[in-house]
Amino acid sequence: MRNVILAVVLLLPAAAAAQTPTFSKDVAPILYSKCVECHRPTMFAPMSLVKYDEARPWAKSIRTRVSARTMPPWGADPQHGVFKNDPRLTDKEIATILAWVDGGAPKGDDKDLPVLPKFTDGWTIGEPDAVFEMKDAYQIPATGVIEYQYIRIPMNITENKWLAAIEIKPQARAHVHHVLAYTQPAGTPINEAGALGPGNIGGVTPNKPGVIFDPGVGRMLEANSDLILQMHYTTNGEAAVDKTVVGLKFLKEPPSMVQRGGSVIQPRFVIPAGNPNAEVRGSRVLAADTIITSFTPHMHLRGKDMTYTAKYPDGRTEVLLSVPKYDFNWQITYQLKEAKRMPKGIEIEVVAHYDNSPQNKFNPDPTKELRWGDQTFEEMMIGFWATVAERPKE
Repeated sequence: MRNVILAVVLLLPAAAAAQTPTFSKDVAPILYSKCVECHRPTMFAPMSLVKYDEARPWAKSIRTRVSARTMPPWGADPQHGVFKNDPRLTDKEIATILAWVDGGAPKGDDKDLPVLPKFTDGWTIGEPDAVFEMKDAYQIPATGVIEYQYIRIPMNITENKWLAAIEIKPQARAHVHHVLAYTQPAGTPINEAGALGPGNIGGVTPNKPGVIFDPGVGRMLEANSDLILQMHYTTNGEAAVDKTVVGLKFLKEPPSMVQRGGSVIQPRFVIPAGNPNAEVRGSRVLAADTIITSFTPHMHLRGKDMTYTAKYPDGRTEVLLSVPKYDFNWQITYQLKEAKRMPKGIEIEVVAHYDNSPQNKFNPDPTKELRWGDQTFEEMMIGFWATVAERPKE
């Protein structure tokens, strides 16, 4: 009997090891489906997680971020809306990663590795059909306030084209608050008001991948236009150089639907100094039947939460999106799994809260009241959304 017990005891470590997830068989499939779009060479994440030797040194950090559900980044309350770009890990996936780390983060057998998704180096939209780059690099100083820069890039496109995708890649990501790309007739004086006008073709914050429109959806790129980039640079104590690049993919045929957008903007507010939960709200009544495809909340460093609510004529209300823990570092576009058809006359109300207290570790100065301003140390309140509409008949 003693020999039997001894044999069982000796077998226990082997059995436990056999049950420990491995990188190749269990963890790599999760990383490949949820993480490596950004965590791969040539992309903006701080480390690659494609290979075991790349991921293993970060095992404890991965465990911390995954268990806290801060990676992959996502802010939407799951009680409101279903989103096709939701990257959150399931409970089972989280348990697998934790067990892998706690079990010593073993590699496993290379033959168990899944096939790596196909990516184009440096691009999330695939190989662009056209790439445009700033002619001259912009020198970003170490300190000071930089007003918006409007940079012209001639495109020399002689016929109208329909965009299928756009990706904007700043070189100095740590110094770029945002980029807005728009077009205007070639050679004309730069119209700074055009950034959010009908010529807008896309925008980006530093940690965003490119935008690929749904099948059958496109955005017009008019012939004989210059590309204008509204660049919002911020200083962070280190000088840098930026030469932003824009990649475009074109449709082969005109789309049936056109990509457009809308927003609730509330520029009139005062956030008191030290206030941990200041509220700012705004609303807009839809002037026509509207098909909404995504939402993008935008605030700055004091932003705390934002909620979009539809108010129907019969008194009903519906929360379209709730982001209870807004993170300025991850200004996510929440893409609806199914487009939302909103009849004319519906009011969309956007309510945001701000933490201007000393408890907000990102707060530059809790002793100052805040008003609308372009700079990161000021504040904004914008609830963007994207729409599609039938392409006008030619």
